Amino acid sequence: MRITLLVLLVGVMAGCNSGPQPPPFKPLLDTKALMESVIDPSADVVWGSAGQIITASGTEDLRPTTEEGWTNVRNHAAIVAEAGNLLMMVPRAKDGDEWMRLSQAMVDTGAAAMRAAEAKNADQLFQAGADIYSVCSNCHVKYLMEIVA
Repeated sequence: MRITLLVLLVGVMAGCNSGPQPPPFKPLLDTKALMESVIDPSADVVWGSAGQIITASGTEDLRPTTEEGWTNVRNHAAIVAEAGNLLMMVPRAKDGDEWMRLSQAMVDTGAAAMRAAEAKNADQLFQAGADIYSVCSNCHVKYLMEIVA
């Protein structure tokens, strides 16, 4: 009975590994280049799309005014969110602790910005942008010298 159970268990386990293998992951950018060419420009779009600028000549509302504008913000928020996943992959992942927590927070805050843009909610977008900024700043405090070195 034990031998039959063992043979059955080995067969089931072997069957679990017989699925198609994922395609190979081939990173093209190091962390610094990913930040400069993907994350920073996309975060800048999110940050520049919420809040107000108050000057001597008046107040400028930064929220998008067209469907295309909201879609653009949503798309850049999606890039921020997905970039968090890219930061968790080898060879970019610096450690399995704080780096992963901050990268996951980038995914989550980018997703919140996406939802805010989809809802055309400028207040939620402003808060999501602040949360993205906080995640980025916390990561830079700990890892910036490793990234630029």
